[in-house]
Amino acid sequence: MEKRKLGNTGLEVSALGLGCMNMSFGYGNIVDRQDMISLMHQAVHSGINFFDTAEMYGPYTNEELVGDALYSMRDKVVIATKFGFEFDAQDPKKMSLNSKPEHIRKVCEDMLKRLRTDRIDLLYQHRPDPAVPVEEVAGTVKDLIKEGKVLHFGLSASDPDSIRKAHAIQPVAALQSQYSLWNREPETSVFPVLKELGIGFVAYGPLGHGYLTGAIDSNTTFNANDVRNRFPQFTKENREASAQLINVFTAFADRKQITPAQLALAWVLHQNPGFVPIPGTTKVNRLKENIAAADIQLSAEEVAELDRIKG
Repeated sequence: MEKRKLGNTGLEVSALGLGCMNMSFGYGNIVDRQDMISLMHQAVHSGINFFDTAEMYGPYTNEELVGDALYSMRDKVVIATKFGFEFDAQDPKKMSLNSKPEHIRKVCEDMLKRLRTDRIDLLYQHRPDPAVPVEEVAGTVKDLIKEGKVLHFGLSASDPDSIRKAHAIQPVAALQSQYSLWNREPETSVFPVLKELGIGFVAYGPLGHGYLTGAIDSNTTFNANDVRNRFPQFTKENREASAQLINVFTAFADRKQITPAQLALAWVLHQNPGFVPIPGTTKVNRLKENIAAADIQLSAEEVAELDRIKG
């Protein structure tokens, strides 16, 4: 698979990554742990080397899963994880923001143990913490980089001003934000500053959290513990409002003889040679489908036509 560089830091990853969240958290899936380990192994053998997790996925269990799956092939993969929360010891589902320097240091040590590794390739601040200046966060990660425990610094769901402040202290390798044909907010909010500063972009939710696959409509119901129940774009009204977009999008994919999911991923890949989408899946057939999207070519005219669907 094609490799892409995230910004100017030299961090090189596969054009498609694998988001591991819903292997243990998020969509209410019931999956077999060994099956998920086998799926990650297949991803590596198929050319994916970029794996995304976070301490809050579970919490903690997803990092443990990724660590167990990838420790035997550690030098072949790039592992990204995220800090930024503190969990109640009695009820881990209760959490609060915490990016204090001493907390970052502690969770980094815990992450290294869970991931069964001596370094974290890309460490993101998961969400901004209003109580802690982002300069302090960047400075703490800078120290961890000096110590060799972290190789690259990232931000997630951050704003332009915070990106600038953090980057001035420690170069930011990548920003991770939600981005798809269905959600294009980053184009006006953060893409200009990423281009200016030479920062890479990692797109989570590139399939619109399943919506762009064509498998979800206004009548779809989700499991009680599915995070999409809390997403504004997944209200019944918003799904009804987006039905025409999905119909046109699906028809476009049919004409091109590819699946809607492949078209959604190809569209992100064609937006910028430094963009890396990280679709998640728990199914081998979907993994293969997603991987095939990396080889799909879209002409400038086709990209423009897709842009007009949303625009």
